[in-house]
Amino acid sequence: MPTGVENSKRADRRLLIVANRHPVTVKRTTDGQYSYNISSGGLVTGLSGLPPSLKDNSVYYGWPGIDVPPQEVEEVEAGMADKGGVPLWIDGRLMDMHYNGYSNSIVWPLFHYHANEMTFEEGPWEAYVKVNRLFAKKVAEDVRDNDIVWIHDYHLMLMPKMLREEMRNLNKKVRNLKVGFFLHIPWPSSMEFMKLPYREEVLESLLNADLCGFHTYDYARHFLSACHKILGLTTSPNGVMFDGRNVHVGAFPIGINPEKEVSAMKKENVISRVKELKEGSFKDKTVVISVDRLDYIKGLPHKFHAFDMFLENNPDFVGHAVLLQIVVPSRQDVKEYQILRSHISELAGRINAKYGTVTYQPIVYRHTSVPHDELVAMYALADACFVTSTRDGMNLVSYEYIACQYENHGQLVISEFAGAAQSMKGSIVINPWDTNDMIAALRKALTMSEAKKEENWKKMWDYVNTYTSANWGISFVDELTSIGTGEMPDVLTRQASDSGSDNEINGMNRGTDGVDKTESEHNQRNQPVIVQRDRMDSAGSGQLGFSDPAERMAPEAGAAVNGVSS
Repeated sequence: MPTGVENSKRADRRLLIVANRHPVTVKRTTDGQYSYNISSGGLVTGLSGLPPSLKDNSVYYGWPGIDVPPQEVEEVEAGMADKGGVPLWIDGRLMDMHYNGYSNSIVWPLFHYHANEMTFEEGPWEAYVKVNRLFAKKVAEDVRDNDIVWIHDYHLMLMPKMLREEMRNLNKKVRNLKVGFFLHIPWPSSMEFMKLPYREEVLESLLNADLCGFHTYDYARHFLSACHKILGLTTSPNGVMFDGRNVHVGAFPIGINPEKEVSAMKKENVISRVKELKEGSFKDKTVVISVDRLDYIKGLPHKFHAFDMFLENNPDFVGHAVLLQIVVPSRQDVKEYQILRSHISELAGRINAKYGTVTYQPIVYRHTSVPHDELVAMYALADACFVTSTRDGMNLVSYEYIACQYENHGQLVISEFAGAAQSMKGSIVINPWDTNDMIAALRKALTMSEAKKEENWKKMWDYVNTYTSANWGISFVDELTSIGTGEMPDVLTRQASDSGSDNEINGMNRGTDGVDKTESEHNQRNQPVIVQRDRMDSAGSGQLGFSDPAERMAPEAGAAVNGVSS
């Protein structure tokens, strides 16, 4: 298993990490100088556990998010080089069209099953092409023998093909080059993906990578199905034949660094803050916490409506149950997000007016970013965590919550449409489009016996503490470097949890894609899945030209749910 021990196939190789936004934050100080700080984002954390031979030879490529006068470019490049970074100098207006245009006005909503939110224009697509080309040119200039190029996320889906084109343009022959791509958001069903403008260009570009990675087997399966249906390619459960070569496809669910949360729980300021909250605002209260970025994929209206109905159907919880909702600001200049914020603020106000008293506020709603230590204290305080995403790549909030619950063993209520639901055996899995399902799940979580709570928590903690962010990075790199060697990396297999086994709400086994499963299908889904190719073979066989289950059940974006629109 990947433990950070050196692997001969990746030893003494450079790792070129390419992402839209550079992890080194550059700021101009008051005295006119520049400061350089590495962010604490998921990508940096995910690669923190790589072995020294790779970590010490990692080079980050990305846009620094700042415009620098031409005469100061050399100074900033030198400062970023000290942090292992290479900046991409791209005009801010072009980056805005690339990021807010095709990336977030087309790809983001479509890949999260919100096609009605798409707004397509040729200009943003052209910006997307130009930015991907600029990234490809820069990396092609720098790449050398034995390099590993790891391209990240939906902003750069055209780069794998462009990188090879630019290397040909430079007449550059590089030996033993490995190119990997990882998508940090869901890959939609093939029928949904078919709505994407320039879908063939996107698929053909990604197939120029040696390895395409996704968070879950479902996402990988949807990708393979799209390759078959749209490009007519021959697929297998672990790859696709393209241009005479086998492109490998796998699932690598990202995790967190649990030690960060556990260490924070031991801080004196966090311990005192938890005590202050329990004896103050939340004294004698049953607290359900939710932490979401402001986005239509998070199911916030669904959640508020469900909590309203929970109180109405469970009057014994009125006056005691509190939903502590943290909404992190996001894309505040976008009209759709402004409308969403107003809508959920209105819902919170209406519910508080309906049930609230001088001493009781059922929804504590905060639209703000919360410092890490404060967030850890809130996680520790809460009796349950409520995740209602209508589609979510993973949702690492659920992992953070479990890491902060080693004393209280709070329960996780999580949407089956969040990638993490496939892994968190012991959680209570819900359908966010079914209000009654959510009501029953909340009651179950808040009335569970202490023994059952501890049993469930231990299952989830074992997963969170084993499949960490560091393990994710090592697993992907080992898989990528093993391609073409005839050797398989020694990696941890990911256990697909039984999404229905711990959800006793409706008495049936619900698959992770929302379709009821026969016993044989259900048992098949419980096999260890992916990261190791032979494991992937146990999850399916033959050509993936079948109809994706998600195509049969994916709700239309914006559809009303018990009177609440998403």
